[in-house]
Amino acid sequence: MPSTSGRVLVVDDNKVIRQLIRVNLELEGIEVVTAADGAECLEVVHRVRPDLITLDVVMPRLNGLRTAARLRSDPRTAGIPLVIVSACTQHEVDSGLDVGVDAFLAKPFEPQDLVRLVQSLVSSSIGSAGRVRGPGDAEAAAGHAGS
Repeated sequence: MPSTSGRVLVVDDNKVIRQLIRVNLELEGIEVVTAADGAECLEVVHRVRPDLITLDVVMPRLNGLRTAARLRSDPRTAGIPLVIVSACTQHEVDSGLDVGVDAFLAKPFEPQDLVRLVQSLVSSSIGSAGRVRGPGDAEAAAGHAGS
């Protein structure tokens, strides 16, 4: 029986990685929507209203770190937990922390590590705010994220 519900927006330019993440999260009862790059993420995020977003770093049009910065600067998306799923360098980790990324998962990753991380962040964001998506919730969640 799935232990977590919620909606995750998975952003990665690699179709195989998007599918791998989707399958593993859906097996846990988490709804998954995908985007192929940061620009597509920014186009769909307000319609999708995810509880969490996973971002690859290296993507065409708009990379994951710049996407994270844009999401954090928008009051409507500032409180959504962000997870970088990438073969991260220390510089990328430092840059991600600077823009307010909540967690990092290095590729290649174990599917159970991904599921555990997503469940933890979705549960705490939904549990602490009741819902992440409300206008007042974004400011409270952004303060909680330490940005």
